Amino acid sequence: MARSLEEGADFTIDRRAGAIQLSQRGRDRLEELARPFGGFWTGPRRREEWTTRALSALHLFSRDRHYLVRGDKVEIIDQPTGRAMPDRAWERGLHQLIEAKEGCPLTPQRETVARISYQRFFRRYLRLAGMTGTAREVARELWSVYGLNTVAIPPRLPSRREELPAQLFRTDALRWSTLVDQVHELHRAGRPILVGTCSVASSEHLSRLLRERGLAHRVLNAQQDADEAAVVAAAGEAGRITVATNMAGRGTDIGLGPGVAETCGLHVIATRRAEARRIDRQLFGRCGRQGDPGTCQALLSLEDEPLQLYYPAPILRLVDWLSLIGVPVGKRQAELLTWLPQRAEERRHARMRKSLIALEDYLRDLLAFSGGAQ
Repeated sequence: MARSLEEGADFTIDRRAGAIQLSQRGRDRLEELARPFGGFWTGPRRREEWTTRALSALHLFSRDRHYLVRGDKVEIIDQPTGRAMPDRAWERGLHQLIEAKEGCPLTPQRETVARISYQRFFRRYLRLAGMTGTAREVARELWSVYGLNTVAIPPRLPSRREELPAQLFRTDALRWSTLVDQVHELHRAGRPILVGTCSVASSEHLSRLLRERGLAHRVLNAQQDADEAAVVAAAGEAGRITVATNMAGRGTDIGLGPGVAETCGLHVIATRRAEARRIDRQLFGRCGRQGDPGTCQALLSLEDEPLQLYYPAPILRLVDWLSLIGVPVGKRQAELLTWLPQRAEERRHARMRKSLIALEDYLRDLLAFSGGAQ
């Protein structure tokens, strides 16, 4: 039934909010489609809720980005880390709908017997502390949620990492071709290169392009994660090319091979801005470690999803038109153009976490008489 509905006429998609809304025509069409089934499908609220969920499975969740199919099982991909989570499942039937979409055997729905948010879980500790290289952006939230101050510890050695200005291209195709050219030139110079991609699909696409140019490389993503630590540990060797998703072997140090420090060290390339600046800094932090030299740069495209969702089409067409007539977007303008959607997404996620905390506090007070809200 969901596949029979037409986008724009029967339903609309708000990709920025990740929501689908049925129109009146869609509701009428759905009632007509469900009539032969009777029973469960006679109730408008239930059929609209389930069909909306099926539309989400079809249009909002993409294979090799939000999930992968390994064997005959659907495995969720954790977006911030890029790792597969085989023991987790979406709730309320969404996981089974995606399994049906991919032609996989349906697994039983899991029953939630208890729940607790990360925020509430960590606040139950008598003593709480942590260490990370990317807490600066969320220092205010760490204070408001956990009452923890954030203290900056200076590096043991002065950083020699150089962040090059981001480049913004008109199309994905132009970005990928430029990227392969850059990788080829750096490889000829003997420098190791680590390319960060946003999904399994984009890492596999880049891998195909590199193979076509005859460039030997290693791919690290949720489908090829068995030797993650070994692949990342070797990413600093001379002439080594590594393509990775957000996982990028965090927790494994990348030591530079012999003679690499004399060639300016490891070069890290980001092929898209992540949802949060913290994730970008985690990727760029893979180079220039422990006082080693290193460079990093972002290669972006006007066709990147964050820009497509955040900016109205006329603005992107104007930027594209200016590029065509020889008025390129300046370095600062390119940074600002890509930073605004990222900042908006960070705020949206922060609001979601704040709402979750408010709900937890409300339920704690509401159920205090049961003794389970300590």
